[in-house]
Amino acid sequence: MRKALGWMLSLVVLLGTLSAAGGTAGAATAADPDGTDIRERILAIPGMRLIEEKPYPGYRFFVLDYRQPVDHRHPRAGTFAQRLTVLHKDTSRPTVFHTSGYNVSTVPRRSEPATIVDGNQVSLEYRFFTPSRPQPADWSLLDIRQAAADQHRVFTALKRVYRARWIATGGSKGGMTATYYERFHPGDMDGVVAYVAPNDAVNDEDSAYDRFFERVGTPECRARLAAVQREALVRREPLQRILRAHARDGGYTFRTVGSLDRAYEAVVLDYAWAFWQYGLLSDCETLPEARYASDRELFDSIDAVSGFSAFSDQNLATYTPYYYQAGTELGSPDITQPHLRGLSRYGYQPPRNFVPRDIPMRFLPRAMRDVDRWVRHRATRMMFVYGENDPWGAERFRLGRGARDSYVYTAPGANHGADVAGLTAGERAEATAAIQRWAGVAPAAVREDPSKAAPLARPDALLDREEPRTLRP
Repeated sequence: MRKALGWMLSLVVLLGTLSAAGGTAGAATAADPDGTDIRERILAIPGMRLIEEKPYPGYRFFVLDYRQPVDHRHPRAGTFAQRLTVLHKDTSRPTVFHTSGYNVSTVPRRSEPATIVDGNQVSLEYRFFTPSRPQPADWSLLDIRQAAADQHRVFTALKRVYRARWIATGGSKGGMTATYYERFHPGDMDGVVAYVAPNDAVNDEDSAYDRFFERVGTPECRARLAAVQREALVRREPLQRILRAHARDGGYTFRTVGSLDRAYEAVVLDYAWAFWQYGLLSDCETLPEARYASDRELFDSIDAVSGFSAFSDQNLATYTPYYYQAGTELGSPDITQPHLRGLSRYGYQPPRNFVPRDIPMRFLPRAMRDVDRWVRHRATRMMFVYGENDPWGAERFRLGRGARDSYVYTAPGANHGADVAGLTAGERAEATAAIQRWAGVAPAAVREDPSKAAPLARPDALLDREEPRTLRP
């Protein structure tokens, strides 16, 4: 989750800038052949409400909410409004169903699969992330099956409008979300593209992460990261004085995690993970020489990489749904970091420490084991893309004998932002051709020779900005 957490809610683009930006190929189709405007068609769906429409060249972009059952097993027990967006191009084009697993961005954005197929995009906010939180909040209804049912209802409603093929996608927790949706509703989508999706099938066995950190990057880079962590724990008191001033200035408190000391150590222990999740091997040159660095230099480096506000009450409040799920179904890594023995007071802290104590939590180990088995033996038209240097890929989805027309790729040198574009040339073309084939839009030349595959949409610097992918141990 780290420093990128703050980006999720603070990234804003002025509409005037968007309006002036260059568009993509073709103009959005405003009406169907019968003359009905696309907005009217979407709003004719029972339970759908328009929040606002934002302009974007070549598209129509709608911010909406949709009335959902709080409990899909008991649909009469109450409802809540779930936020979503629709980036409309043409009802004859395929539709990409995008999930981040967190809040939905209300700025027009296009996922990589949407550029590959040149299609529409529906993006859905995950239940219990505000404002898509039932009131009162019964946290026992925040689970992967209920979230998959949310997606199924949205798909069923919008399929009446967007009748061409659909592809599910998402990155990080969004990739997990797309995978779980496919597991529980395998008849909905025509394909799934899951980016950097962790698969913690056995929560208590995390040795894969330890092996990852023993090999990632270079020995010199690993040593430099470890030295910063050790020095930060040795200099705990002077660096915490800086943190107290930082907290006063920012209005941060640390009641949920228990103390400023616990929050401080959690950020320090997260430093190496955060570096590899969002950084590159070339960034090692920017790390301070721990022995010679001042207290401020150490503090600033750790703050820039893993973020000293990450475990504040103010930040945790936004991400309570994630930590709740990590502690009840998704699982979370626990890495040993032997170089910090004798200095660490708390070790890698569990998700329970980051959720208010008045919210009950009980871990259900069967949930991830079930999904893991299903992917291995039943996956059909599913694609998993990982980054070579991303710690979350240490425990990943794998395919077994029962999988059909499915793929697992690793982007060389990539971090948690890995994508199809970062694959080797041959795999990039193969993956692109598969996505276009699943969506029913592969050109004749690509059907004859998949090596010729390339995205069908023209690049757009604003629309194609990558959405931050946020997860933390």
